[in-house]
Formats: sequence, C-alpha cells, structure tokens
Amino acid sequence: MFVYKTNGVCSTEIHLDVENNIIKNVEFVRGCAGNLMGISVLVKGMKIDEAIDKLKGIDCKGKGTSCPDQLSKALEEYKKSA
Repeated sequence: MFVYKTNGVCSTEIHLDVENNIIKNVEFVRGCAGNLMGISVLVKGMKIDEAIDKLKGIDCKGKGTSCPDQLSKALEEYKKSA
C-alpha cells in the first residue's frame, strides 16, 4: 500500500493499491465520504496514466487543487517510487 499525504484539501491522506500499473483500490482519509467513495469506485481497474489524465488540474472552490487532483498527484508520486 502506498500512502500519500494530501495538501490543501479536506482529505488528509490517500491510500493506494496498484498492481501492474492498474489501480486496485483507493481509500481517502477524511473528506467528503460519498464523493470520495465515488471517485474511488470510478478509478478502480483504471490504468494509472488514464486516471492522472482525467483528474489532474480539477479545482475545488478556487483552492488550486481538489481531492481528485490530489489523487492524480498521489499516482504521480507512486509512479516515481515504483
């Protein structure tokens, strides 16, 4: 499991399980439970690069980031560490 500490959003961490470049599981710690559960379900089974392309740059209320954007950053960090 890869753990990413988020920045600038309500969620505090993202836990990732990835196998062979495919997202197997995503769990957000804190944040908007229903929305984050929905994001987790939607990216399950998706290739890392596809999820990054879809989520990167999404903004929440002018913060310059969002939980989906933070997930893209977590996936980018995962790729660097793998």
